[in-house]
Amino acid sequence: MASAQPQQPVLTVEQARVVLSEVIQAFSVPENAARMEEARESACNDMGKMLQLVLPVATQIQQEVIKAYGFNNEGEGVLKFARLVKMYETQDPEIAALSVKLKSLLLPPMSAPPMGGGVTAS
Repeated sequence: MASAQPQQPVLTVEQARVVLSEVIQAFSVPENAARMEEARESACNDMGKMLQLVLPVATQIQQEVIKAYGFNNEGEGVLKFARLVKMYETQDPEIAALSVKLKSLLLPPMSAPPMGGGVTAS
């Protein structure tokens, strides 16, 4: 007999704002901030290493928050939460702003390549 799929949590816009705020706050907890900093330093701004080292730590931090709202405690729960936030971004400017803030915590600052590539116009 096949087991029933767990029901995906449904959050209102207001609840999504609260959860998103709590996720962002979780990255400020000293222990979590130290874990993220250590992972970032080990990754040395290498995108491949960021995916291997930083993403799992960030996922764990998010899981700790969102599991209280019915999302499963695996990577799948974080993905479902991210899809829910993405859906609400277009409907709610506060969620859009919080989402940008969360992404800035997860992704390294990217430096833009030099304009013109050193070629001067004659």
